[in-house]
Amino acid sequence: MAEEHITSVPVEGEYDAEQIQVLEGLEAVRKRPGMYIGSTSARGLHHLVYEIVDNSIDEALAGYCKHIRVVIEKDNSVTVTDDGRGIPTGIHPKMGIPAVEVVFTVLHAGGKFGGGGYKVSGGLHGVGASVVNALSEFVEVEISNGEHVYYQRYERGKSCGPLKEIGDTDKTGTKVHFKPDGEIFETLVFDFDTLLLRLREQAFLNAGVRITLVDDRDDAPDNKKEEDMIYEGGIREFVSYINRNKEPIHSEVIYVNSVRENSEAEVAIQYNDGYTENIISFANNINTTEGGTHEVGFKAALTKVINDYARKYKFLKENDENLKGEDVREGLSCVISVKVTEAQFEGQTKTKLGNSEMRSIVEKMVNEKLTEFFEENPAVAKTIVDKSLTASRAREAAKRARENTRRKGALESASLPGKLADCSDKDNTYTEIYIVEGDSAGGSAKQGRDRRFQAILPLWGKMLNVEKARVDKVYGNDKLTPVITALGAGFGEDFNIEKLRYGKIVIMADADVDGAHIRTLLLTFFFRFMRPLIEEGHVYIAQPPLYKISRGKVHKYAYSDAELRQVLDEMGEGKQPTIQRYKGLGEMNPEQLWETTMDPERRVMLRVDLEDARQADETFTILMGDKVEPRRKFIEDYSSTVRNLDI
Repeated sequence: MAEEHITSVPVEGEYDAEQIQVLEGLEAVRKRPGMYIGSTSARGLHHLVYEIVDNSIDEALAGYCKHIRVVIEKDNSVTVTDDGRGIPTGIHPKMGIPAVEVVFTVLHAGGKFGGGGYKVSGGLHGVGASVVNALSEFVEVEISNGEHVYYQRYERGKSCGPLKEIGDTDKTGTKVHFKPDGEIFETLVFDFDTLLLRLREQAFLNAGVRITLVDDRDDAPDNKKEEDMIYEGGIREFVSYINRNKEPIHSEVIYVNSVRENSEAEVAIQYNDGYTENIISFANNINTTEGGTHEVGFKAALTKVINDYARKYKFLKENDENLKGEDVREGLSCVISVKVTEAQFEGQTKTKLGNSEMRSIVEKMVNEKLTEFFEENPAVAKTIVDKSLTASRAREAAKRARENTRRKGALESASLPGKLADCSDKDNTYTEIYIVEGDSAGGSAKQGRDRRFQAILPLWGKMLNVEKARVDKVYGNDKLTPVITALGAGFGEDFNIEKLRYGKIVIMADADVDGAHIRTLLLTFFFRFMRPLIEEGHVYIAQPPLYKISRGKVHKYAYSDAELRQVLDEMGEGKQPTIQRYKGLGEMNPEQLWETTMDPERRVMLRVDLEDARQADETFTILMGDKVEPRRKFIEDYSSTVRNLDI
């Protein structure tokens, strides 16, 4: 089918000092860093890199930058280099100092506000460079403008001297070297994989732009020293990448796009044989995790196009109901990317696109061009319609199962599972339930717990792998029903977190392969059907000790081999201690289980969170999906570095 070519149109007019508009000063950033970068944790630390990279991406959007290089230096400082035009170095007409100094020392100063510097832009709306400067021990900036090289250094937001000319060059670009401030951040160590995820995303979204990530630290693993990314196929390749651990049901990634005077939109889709939808959307390269008008337009058009095609070619009979949105999106992997001159962001985290015109632009584009694609590719269209019809039948089966289950009251908390040892208190701000592998460990946990606020639910046998099952298979499953009933909040579309009976849900399983499998099966179920449990921090993994070290009447516990060595060192020379290696929870008596794993004063637990939902989704697909090779590689890569998968 015909395809329009998307390019970022260079803006009319020059990019010079007069395009840098000043809106306000920089004073508040160091006092309230969370307002500008979200937090001072690892997430905020990595956000500094994204802000500098986003400035380089804006140059790419404007058509001037082709290569961005990010280096994690030996001292955990970062250098970002691009081959764009270089930040303007002329004297700013209002401030009386070089424009580059304005960009780095004045909040809300940048080329993104007046409409003359950039047509579209991402980043934190122009505050990036100055915020990074304010929160860094030092920043060094080097600018090449095709004739000369200029240099300036800043420390904690203030310039250390004037902008200097330090050489001649025929190249253009900007180099920013910064070291985050230890007075601000809780951690100063950058994670290669975290940066790689974001930078790869940007490479997909900006077809033809090369992004290189280099780790120069001495302890960097050999296989993670450098990643060089360039995707000429853009978001088509993004969708292929998302589906790389899944089985696509049609080989070609379907791509449609539209270019208008003030906006661009592109959509890439491919279905796989799984049951979950995965729609990732962007506006001006910002991941709109809360969706927005572009997603609404896409979903409406997709449902209409598939229904119209199914009706036209009699896949849907005259008396059949239309397919619903959830039917046509089962197994869908999709990337939506729009670029708009004046992006309006809404939502709690400002990651929801609000531009009303983008709904109609995306909806019209998908309606017209996906219909055209289906007519030209009937085999692919039939495959997608068949998948949607099967999903519709499964949804109806799930509905009947749900109604049947409701009628019987099997998921109601009034009929709690027989094996549940409930707690006496009902206030879920401090009640907790331990989901325990095996009857013997369950018996110890029941005896050792504090009955006022701790409930115990023993599990036995392997439960359903929901990664390979539709929702209708969950109803009536004898391994999952007790969990659903005990928690009291329903699941899937009926899930209501306000009905949750326990504030903490603790998975307690043996530290062996079977225990890891049970944990992963439960986490997969929570992630797919009760995701708010994880998003709101209700799910924990118990950390029972691996060793008990005894000498006389002194007993200590170690939770790792390193801790065992530490305990033995602390005990020093003398009578040889007795070391007991726990093979399972069932080996502990109730008192030991309480004092090591259940006592809130002494226990160690991992809270499961969703730092990045997409990465978590991918991890569950790898661990619980059909493909063996990605799972083997994942285990080889990570088994030596983690005891528990912290998703």
